[in-house]
Amino acid sequence: MSELQRAWAKSKITLSHEPFGAIDDVEEETQVTEVPEHTDDDSSSASSVSSTGTIIPTPSQKLFARPEGLARSRTLEQIPWTVYFERELFLEADDKPDVKFHAYLTSPVEKGPLFVMHHGAGSSALSFAVVGSEMRKRLPSAGLLAVDCRGHGATVSPEGASLDLRLETLSSDLHRMIRSTSDKMKWETLPNIILVGHSLGGAVVTDLAKSKALGKSLLGYAVLDVVEGSAIDALKSMQTYLSTRPVGFASTQEAIDWHIRSRTIRNSTSARTSVPPLLVGDESADGTRRWRWRTNLAATQPFWEGWFEGLSKKFLGATGGKLLLLAGTDRLDTELTIGQMQGSPHENEGMLACRRADANGGCITGKYALQVFPEAGHFIQEDIPEKTAIALVEFYRRNDRSALVLPPKVSEMLRQGKKV
Repeated sequence: MSELQRAWAKSKITLSHEPFGAIDDVEEETQVTEVPEHTDDDSSSASSVSSTGTIIPTPSQKLFARPEGLARSRTLEQIPWTVYFERELFLEADDKPDVKFHAYLTSPVEKGPLFVMHHGAGSSALSFAVVGSEMRKRLPSAGLLAVDCRGHGATVSPEGASLDLRLETLSSDLHRMIRSTSDKMKWETLPNIILVGHSLGGAVVTDLAKSKALGKSLLGYAVLDVVEGSAIDALKSMQTYLSTRPVGFASTQEAIDWHIRSRTIRNSTSARTSVPPLLVGDESADGTRRWRWRTNLAATQPFWEGWFEGLSKKFLGATGGKLLLLAGTDRLDTELTIGQMQGSPHENEGMLACRRADANGGCITGKYALQVFPEAGHFIQEDIPEKTAIALVEFYRRNDRSALVLPPKVSEMLRQGKKV
């Protein structure tokens, strides 16, 4: 045997003692001892497995599959609101002594704006917790006011009274909460305000913007995944959808898990924050504690059409910057499609009519800014909080009046001896 052959034989013997054995036997010998859990449920990247050797996978290996019987490492414990907000507020209005409104607040810094956030039907203020945190990373001076509307979250309405969820009532409630917050925090004047509403909340903030009740404090309003035409169409199947939901859960962890597995909410961090406020503890017949839905959505059916009728016209007609974030272009109705193709009638009012795409690909060529996130579900702000935060902060910056550079007045130029 030549020296070359001896060296080759010695290398083969050494390889046979590697942790994964010979390459031909890798399928039988390889074991995955740990699979890291994704923190972002939306991620499209594959899981990775580190080892001390190099593995050449075979088609039947299923290298990245979770082994059967392996306990899930993802925690489903609730994340408290204190992680995201400075304080919680309980607000009372003089003309509504029987209702105690609840909200979460992080105060604006110096002349920073205040983002006022209104959730959708059946949801709560904490659906904006994670996205609010992402916004503060990019705009540290921003304030956040996330509210629970009546019948939702920790807002208290009189027991036994029929719940008034008419659009005009919810719009008036939101205005009261903003004013009551200002009084409670002893702000001399209202800060510059951006209204943000998801689903039903989009209809509420649009109605408030249209009323002009906030005056010059309102810079603009953003509506998340609600359009009049598609919303009214969706109402036809709403009761069918509600009948498919569990009537209750054995624990809040089970409820969080259901929201993630059903892809109702596609981000586990947000689900761990926003789902618990949707539930209320209840003693079952056998004495065990179960958790049921806090808001009976089926009972709100008389108000559904009133929430969304005329929404597109109001959205286009109200004064101030306008932003629409959607999970799909199929949600646009005829009126909004036409509005997106037309120029802004108020080019120096609010939107500044930037006839271009913004840095994030959002279209701002028509009467309002439009951005579509096909990777998100209905809860855009929860599914993709970072991208939503970027869109909202950029929207504010485009509408920030302090950033406007006005041309000098002719009288001032003449006084300075300059040519006109």
